[in-house]
Amino acid sequence: MLEEKLGELEQKIAYTFRDKRLLRQALTHSSCANERKINKSEDYERLEFLGDAVLELVSSDYIYREHADMSEGKMTKLRSALVCEPALAFCAREIGLQQYIMLGKGEEATGGRDRDSIISDVMEAVIGAVYLDSGIEEARDFVHRFVLSDLENKQLFYDAKTILQEEVQKRNRGALCYELVREEGPEHDKTFTVEAYIGGVRVGSGAGHSKKAAEQKAAYEALLHMDQGVGRP
Repeated sequence: MLEEKLGELEQKIAYTFRDKRLLRQALTHSSCANERKINKSEDYERLEFLGDAVLELVSSDYIYREHADMSEGKMTKLRSALVCEPALAFCAREIGLQQYIMLGKGEEATGGRDRDSIISDVMEAVIGAVYLDSGIEEARDFVHRFVLSDLENKQLFYDAKTILQEEVQKRNRGALCYELVREEGPEHDKTFTVEAYIGGVRVGSGAGHSKKAAEQKAAYEALLHMDQGVGRP
């Protein structure tokens, strides 16, 4: 069953590991390793460390080449936005990576599979695994396809709250505010639903495991509606 799941993920990412142990390790959370009483080095943490460095190098190289006139400060800010925890989790969810993570029963029960911190760590671990399996070129290809692709849309999502605030001020459309309308689930795994309002008119809604994430999604929806001419106050 595990081999089938690994093969399924390999098809999704269009990469076949020569050393399957690397992929298994990249997907193994410490809680699972502890429950199975396997060596601590068999969880994803060491691969995450390596993948983080590879991701920083590849994204820095990309930004440097693609933005010849951008200052060092702006390049640093852009790189931070592209490889931060929510951004990586967003990219990982696009390929359904969270469903392949191997968690311990306790971590699973407390919502670990949907936690941005874990999903983003596993994304970095997979990058590290690809690097060890085939080298920097394959790792670079993976990062370009699954992290640095469709950047215009992703940046809109990552910076949605800031961009929306700027648009509201630019167009003088009234005050922007966010309203928490619902909290669901147990204390350790809550889902928050937030609505965005401009000048008292509802323009977007979003849900997430934190109020900040919910606000970000609500702002993103509002921006999409603005572009389409929908929900204008």
